[in-house]
Formats: sequence, structure tokens, C-alpha cells
Amino acid sequence: MVSEGDDAPEFTNKVATGDVEEFSLADAVGEGSTLLAFFPGAFTPPCSNEMTALQEHLDRFEDAGASVYGVSADSPFTLNAFREEHGLGFPLVSDMSREAIRAYGLEIDVADLGLHGVANRAVYVLDDDGTVTYAWEAESPENEPDYDELVEAVESA
Repeated sequence: MVSEGDDAPEFTNKVATGDVEEFSLADAVGEGSTLLAFFPGAFTPPCSNEMTALQEHLDRFEDAGASVYGVSADSPFTLNAFREEHGLGFPLVSDMSREAIRAYGLEIDVADLGLHGVANRAVYVLDDDGTVTYAWEAESPENEPDYDELVEAVESA
């Protein structure tokens, strides 16, 4: 797992913003802090809860100058449908290649659901230089982060 103080691993993938576009972490870093929220899969209850909670805190993240990105192994088309269904106002990165998931050391299998090589739930806050200032990884993919703690991490990044 990537830890606080580490340089965030770079990755490039497709991003769902309503359209499907290219996303590079290098392009996102440097204009305020960046919050990366890795999640196992769209349309699962814990992931829906987490992304909805991030949306509920989005104004506070943006007021602190942060950009928020969800990251999963789902296709960009699935992620666009997920964004629309939940009214998410932040982009979701499609890591179908598992490049980012592997670079951050988050690859897991959820055998009960038939999910293999997906991201464990984890959240990272990066500063303007791409250094990880906050890192949290779930002990179990059903766990969610402490959202008040996450807001504090973004506000102090």
C-alpha cells in the first residue's frame, strides 16, 4: 500500500465525467489537493454509500481547494451510469487495466460476488506536489472511511 509521505504513483486511464475522456493523475496534481477514492465496484451497496457520502461532502472538499476522483475497475460506461444514478458531481476513473489499483497495492478478490482484481476501498489525499498526505485502506471492503477525518485531511493538505 502507498503510505503517507510517499509520492503518489502516476497513472493514465479513462475518466467518466458524463463523457469518456483521458485522465492522467499528473494533470490533476498541482492545482490544489487531490482526493483519490478507490472502490471495489459500482452499484454495490457499500460503494454507493461511499460515493454518495463523498458527494455530500463535495462542497467542503472543493472549498478547501481539493479535486475529488473515484477510482474503480469498472468500465467508463458503467461509471457514467453510476454517476448519473447517484447524482455524483465528481469524475470517476475507469481502471479496467488495473494499472492504478496495482500501483497503489490495492488489488483484491471478492469471491462471494465474483469480483477479481478489483480495488480494495482506500482513500488518498495528495498535496500540490503529488505527495500522499493522508492514506486510509479498509480492513474489509465493506468498511468506509471516517468522512469527518477525511474532510480534516483535505482541509489541512
